[in-house]
Amino acid sequence: MQNLIDQLGQLLGQQFVLTDDQEKSPYLTDWRKRFTGKALAVVLPKTTTEVAQIVQLCAAANVAIVPQGGNTSFCGGATPDDSGKQILLSLKRMNQIRELDVANQTITLEAGCILQSVQEKAAAQDFLFPLSLGAEGSCMIGGNLATNAGGTNVLRYGNTRDLCLGLEVVTAKGEIWDGMKGLRKDNTGYDLRDLFIGSEGTLGIITAAVMKLYPLPISQWTTLVATQDIASTIALLNLFQKRATSLLTGFEMMTQESLELNEKHFPQMANPLKGKPAYTVLIELSDHESEEHVRQLLEAILEEAFKANIVTDAVIASNLSQANSFWQMREHITLAQAEEGANLKNDITIPLSSLDRFIQETDHLMRTQYPGVRIINFGHLGDGNLHYNIAPPLGVDAKSFNVDHEKAIYALVNAQVERCKGSISAEHGIGQLKLGDLRDHKGVVAHDLMKALKAALDPQNILNPHKVVSI
Repeated sequence: MQNLIDQLGQLLGQQFVLTDDQEKSPYLTDWRKRFTGKALAVVLPKTTTEVAQIVQLCAAANVAIVPQGGNTSFCGGATPDDSGKQILLSLKRMNQIRELDVANQTITLEAGCILQSVQEKAAAQDFLFPLSLGAEGSCMIGGNLATNAGGTNVLRYGNTRDLCLGLEVVTAKGEIWDGMKGLRKDNTGYDLRDLFIGSEGTLGIITAAVMKLYPLPISQWTTLVATQDIASTIALLNLFQKRATSLLTGFEMMTQESLELNEKHFPQMANPLKGKPAYTVLIELSDHESEEHVRQLLEAILEEAFKANIVTDAVIASNLSQANSFWQMREHITLAQAEEGANLKNDITIPLSSLDRFIQETDHLMRTQYPGVRIINFGHLGDGNLHYNIAPPLGVDAKSFNVDHEKAIYALVNAQVERCKGSISAEHGIGQLKLGDLRDHKGVVAHDLMKALKAALDPQNILNPHKVVSI
């Protein structure tokens, strides 16, 4: 192993091969502090060629590699195991924006670019890079692609996969695949780009990408709306989709319980809607026409919703600062959960036609079997993505509750997801957290196909082993 460390040091420079325990520590625990591993070394390449050479050296030594971006995974997908024999490859130094092509409306960038910096670079040229999520100040494009991240704008712009036109990938052999054509049509055989997106670094290491840009909207209006139940909330979504069509950018749902937890830890995040509505919906419209046009449309749709008794209250943001405060309410729920203590997270997708049934039935089962349990349910309702999280009853130690009930609670939620023909992972990925659930969820045929792909592209099993699928 020391020979490999020496070779890596000669390749990158000793300062970019971390072997000291204290220097390695920040890379070895995931964001939720759920998974902690060990690493033979943490390596920090600067170029794609260096990544390829690292893979070649590790393949020759039969040493596994765990790729990592911003280390914001919720499923332990970027955390090494506890053997101390794996190399953690951080892409944080590969953070160059190679090109912003105005005519083609694309941005070419390296995997270590922080999402927020990409948004800002695009905005400076009057473009929108629409991928947006709570961790955008630290998550990186490579990780977004590796997990096919979703976020708050999926309803209009799609997941990360939908924003990607081309990739640069280092294979398990240490070869570089250059698929960096910024084409919107390219029907030449198998789509290798889509194969690597969402594979969580198990089939190849994404080092760069060509991503779509959009004209920056000139008008944007945000509103908070109160609804009594999920049926009304879905009716409101259908109304906005019918009347606003593509102008509907965001449609986020927050339960009373999730916002009460928010206010407990962040008092400045108090809900401005009257009373304590069962559901608070955050809606955003954006367009390239005048502010007045979008405002009038928003008001007309809300008026129709009030007349139909779909909503009980609404507040339209009067300025950008207030609109941001509405979004901060939504984004701080995850932080409030972290402040409250360990909780069991379920990142699921349910067909909208089954959403009411899922929530009513699952809430009932959960509260019957675990009296006093707190259900922190919120998410991107427009695309059916719920963050259906379970916190222990007040006064019950979170760690002991999770140890005692985690397996059964996950099984309960997963069974309900299956009944409704949903997905056990909407945008967080599989990682190591859901590794054992994937076969039952996908079915034997699909799971065996994924294992065959992994074995074909990574026969040594050196790329992020025991994540997504095991061979």
